Amino acid sequence: MHNEQMLKIAIQKSGRLSEDSIALLKECGIELRNVKDRLRTVSENFPIEVFFLRDDDIPEYVEDGVADLGIVGQNVLAEKNRHVQTIEALGFGKCRLSIALPKSITYEGAATLEGKRIATSYPVIVDGYLKKNNIKASVHEISGSVDLTFSSGFTSSAGFGSGSGSSICSSGAGSSGPPGSMGPVPSSGLPSAIKIPS
Repeated sequence: MHNEQMLKIAIQKSGRLSEDSIALLKECGIELRNVKDRLRTVSENFPIEVFFLRDDDIPEYVEDGVADLGIVGQNVLAEKNRHVQTIEALGFGKCRLSIALPKSITYEGAATLEGKRIATSYPVIVDGYLKKNNIKASVHEISGSVDLTFSSGFTSSAGFGSGSGSSICSSGAGSSGPPGSMGPVPSSGLPSAIKIPS
């Protein structure tokens, strides 16, 4: 079968959504073998090729037409702001965006962030939240975990997580805003199936 005839699906290669995405495809009857540590695989029973990508790359692959469909978190969609269409929320892989503050600061609403230095790997979402609430703060983009930001001189941080936030709390955070209180991402942060708009 020629490559042009295959349906190309992009999913996260590792992390929270990877296993659930593979399970969803298998529940649909799509047989996949050799998915561990691969960049791509071809279904044995359908004309489907699956790409295993970093979650941040999935919206771009779909927008550029490299992949026909993608499974990605709504947090990534909101942050990357690519021209793709959400087909359906899939109902697994929940996460939330939370604000973490040093123990010496009590969270009393969005105004608590006024004048703060905020470290985040989601600068677009955080900046949108600050503008919506007329808050002036300095947003600094970091890669990966926000857990070490307090020891680096930041006065607050914002990041997505799936658990209780214990890793951020152990790094010196004492209080945080309500879960999911920031930006256009619903508090559930469910992954969505996306495609290029028709």
